[in-house]
Amino acid sequence: MTDEQLQSAADTLWGRWQRGERIAALPEAVRPKTRAEGYAIQALVERRTARPIAGWKIAATSKAGQAHINVDGPLAGRLLAERAFDSGARLTFGANHMKVAEAEFAFRMAVDLPPRAGEYSVDEVLRSVAALHPAIEVPDSRYDDFTLVGAAQLIADNACAHEFVLGPAAPDSWRSIDLAAHRVHGAVCSAGLPGGPGESLQREGIGANVLGDPRIALAWLVNELSQIGVALRAGQVVTTGTCLTPLPIGPGAEVRMDFGVLGTVGVSFG
Repeated sequence: MTDEQLQSAADTLWGRWQRGERIAALPEAVRPKTRAEGYAIQALVERRTARPIAGWKIAATSKAGQAHINVDGPLAGRLLAERAFDSGARLTFGANHMKVAEAEFAFRMAVDLPPRAGEYSVDEVLRSVAALHPAIEVPDSRYDDFTLVGAAQLIADNACAHEFVLGPAAPDSWRSIDLAAHRVHGAVCSAGLPGGPGESLQREGIGANVLGDPRIALAWLVNELSQIGVALRAGQVVTTGTCLTPLPIGPGAEVRMDFGVLGTVGVSFG
């Protein structure tokens, strides 16, 4: 793809995101055919933001998630600082199309991890982590049906990134916990649920739902960025994908994700 084609695709997706609109797919003339082209389009989102990105997200970290959107592996996306919030935030629901909230293990980095020829190991990446946080991702897509467009277009669309909520840092004892076996409880109380005002829905998940272990997912992200020549920076957060079946949300929803000894994180929607 030429620079002009990449920019046109990025402009199309950015405009839809800002206006809460959707398209069936990118026009054929500017449609990425490879993951690399998708990432090249995605990278142009940083020219639109006034602040450095908050970090990165991983989409499709479970077999069920990959099957749902018809991809054969995870996808990386950028978390925009303007759309990242602290626990307890009240967000405008707006024109969200996906209408779900996801419970995620998020890691804040202590040092830069630059691109290199060799892969980073899980242990090496973990030594570069400053803190673990419970988090909520509120994804969305700029496509009418995100299950039909394929990995390259989903990557171009920032891997369905939308809004992100970060909880307080977990105790340092998280390093001695088996995160793969760690259980997470999610609950949503919403006027939009079938039972009406006050209706509640609860679900439970486990860290193993995230590429087998959230720590493995973090290492995957580092190596994915390395392959496309991008550094993971100190201070950036990596949210590693949902560990439970996403909770349905709508205007009026109140969401709480309980990570047990690792803490809780919550968000509500006006």
